[in-house]
Amino acid sequence: MEKIRKAKLSFANMVGYGVGAIGLDLSYGMFYSFLSHYLVTTLGLKEGFLLLLTPLARIWDGINDPMMGTIVDNTRTKHGKYRPWIVIGALCNAVVLFLLFSRFGLSGTPLYIYVAVMYVLWGMTNTLADIPYWSMIPSFTSEEKERNLVSTVARTFSGLGQGIIMVLTPIILPRLSGGIDTDADGYSAAGFSRWAGICGILLVLFAVICVLVTKERNVVYGEKKKFSFKQIFKVIKGNDQLVIFMVFAMLSNAGWYLTSGTAYTYFTMVVGDGEKQSLFGMIGAVGSVVGLVVIPVLSKLGLNKRTIYTFSLCTTITGYVLMFIFGPILKITIALDICYILASIGIASMFVSQTVFLADIVDYGEYKNGERNESITFSMKGFLQKLAYTIQTIIYYGGLALVNYSAQINECKAKGVDPTVNSQTQMAIGIIAFAVPPILIVLSLIVFRSKFKLYGELSDKIHYFITEKRASEFQEELN
Repeated sequence: MEKIRKAKLSFANMVGYGVGAIGLDLSYGMFYSFLSHYLVTTLGLKEGFLLLLTPLARIWDGINDPMMGTIVDNTRTKHGKYRPWIVIGALCNAVVLFLLFSRFGLSGTPLYIYVAVMYVLWGMTNTLADIPYWSMIPSFTSEEKERNLVSTVARTFSGLGQGIIMVLTPIILPRLSGGIDTDADGYSAAGFSRWAGICGILLVLFAVICVLVTKERNVVYGEKKKFSFKQIFKVIKGNDQLVIFMVFAMLSNAGWYLTSGTAYTYFTMVVGDGEKQSLFGMIGAVGSVVGLVVIPVLSKLGLNKRTIYTFSLCTTITGYVLMFIFGPILKITIALDICYILASIGIASMFVSQTVFLADIVDYGEYKNGERNESITFSMKGFLQKLAYTIQTIIYYGGLALVNYSAQINECKAKGVDPTVNSQTQMAIGIIAFAVPPILIVLSLIVFRSKFKLYGELSDKIHYFITEKRASEFQEELN
């Protein structure tokens, strides 16, 4: 018998839930925005190794992520279905984050092996917390307005975590750094390690606050299922909108990851001042805050989810085109920063919409196939993010390899001079950061507009079906 618990969704509950996203994105931010620079520029690892490591790690994620989704779906504890895993995952991910950014004096082959192991472990431990955290959203409410609100609150705090990393890292790193490996901007491997340790502590703290304040509600407990690839393929094959979502979300996310992952390198190697990324990140954070009100405002104007998401992507594309013009081409950094507001508005509203879409996809799965599979469905969110990061790293490391980036960096280190790169490499970095992303987002928009159908009449039918089914189940329990 499924257990359905009715409870009013309070503002305190939503805020408590959202706080957990801050810690998750501190870890995300360090991994997605600064790991590439740390590995290639600070440690001097070869691009070819990283080009091989990333796809191999994704193969394991393809097994690990849905496996974790099944484990969460089968979880039954007095503390709930999701919350225990959030704390366990946060603690494990915090430890691995620190270890990933700590070299312990290793060099040569031992360093390559160590990085590979920690890289894979970060993905595994992140999955422990990420899947149960985001899987909670469909259980809060089936009402579109409330679901939009929960997703917006969570994404607001998520953006805050990312903003902390983007704004504070270039400022804090020089103050935490020291030793013979300190570069021209004052960044060192030791600085990265200390900052990752601080972020790890905060990750655990915010996770604990989240689970203490958040109450699980309306949780559906179906029959326990054993993990099997057959079941995972059945869920994916039976939910065509999940497959479409993964394609267009992966493309758009990869575009944004390219910018966040390359920005640090752009400002240190092209602009020549890594701390200027703080202003870039701060301006982007302003745009992100504005972007969070896009969905509520446009919804009140009567626009449906499809039109709002299209607006978000078009806004993002426009911002990127302007950034490329004022950045790599004209080299007007302040104009580049200002244009980032426009792109960030679109990105923020895009991420909120994607979270809502996944919750809708869970409902669609129940409407079409009679099974919800929340955690398995939301495990695809983490997996597609990692696939998006794989696309980012292939483009990033591949592009840098073509212009011999690491060779230039290592040559400078061998000579005992500050790392610099030639003009061709500087332009390549600019193209990777600001020209390739809008191309990926355009492709994403084409897939979304042509294939995704969870809006309008079909969306209304699904909502009515879920509402009536929950009411019937609740009445059965009362009887």
